[in-house]
Amino acid sequence: MGRSDRKRIVLKVGSNVLTKETDHISRGKIEDIGRQIVTLQDEYEFVIVSSGAIAVAKQFVNLESNGAAINVKQALASIGQPHLMRVFQESFRDLGLLTSQCLLSYSDFEREQSKKNIVNTINVLVANNYIPIINENDTVATDEIQFGDNDKLAGLTAALLKADLLVIATNTNGICTKESVENNTYHTIDEVDDIELLESEIVTKISTHGTGGMKSKIEAARIAQTADIETWVVNGVKDDFLIDVIQNKVSFTKINSENRVERKDNRGEVIEKYK
Repeated sequence: MGRSDRKRIVLKVGSNVLTKETDHISRGKIEDIGRQIVTLQDEYEFVIVSSGAIAVAKQFVNLESNGAAINVKQALASIGQPHLMRVFQESFRDLGLLTSQCLLSYSDFEREQSKKNIVNTINVLVANNYIPIINENDTVATDEIQFGDNDKLAGLTAALLKADLLVIATNTNGICTKESVENNTYHTIDEVDDIELLESEIVTKISTHGTGGMKSKIEAARIAQTADIETWVVNGVKDDFLIDVIQNKVSFTKINSENRVERKDNRGEVIEKYK
């Protein structure tokens, strides 16, 4: 099945965005995402990679266990995932949007047949106006629970689906310089070609609900860049964040794709593009 003329965005939404930095999943935030998709759907098609299953479970249960903490988190993910999908389904349905659930694990990206199945299934869903909502199959996999808050999963998904753009929604205005974070002035790095340089600027700090911090977001951007996909790291806590970044109204970090890296002179003029 062929692709439509719309640009394909893989939108990764972190736990701190879905909770609006509280201890509860925010229906209002999920509705905000849905409203923006409605506004943008003539030009863009969306695949969502969502965190938040563990955060939503913590609203309902407090599991006790003598086992490893990771097993408790896996159990919480199992409890929270249906609740999270229900909120997406109900909120999006009220806006006339259709949703579907896709649970993936890293082994799926290592087998050729699995990769073909993922691409074919998601292409059929999108062609029929269903929005795939992807999460890691946390009950059997642990990497993202421990390390990534679904950032790496989003990078792999964007590469596999040949997305036009990877948008990582977090709770900061993109990636800030290390110096500005340390002195609390928070200056956003607007655009970057060199991911190694960007990595040297990050502060190793993991947020309250998420597990990734900026390191895993940069890793996702690295995967996307290798696949010639641009990555935007944006503040998803604010309403209309997608519309605002597309219209360039707010600060965010753009990480250029390999084929779109530009050389500029000291006045900021483009002198050549290169791979």
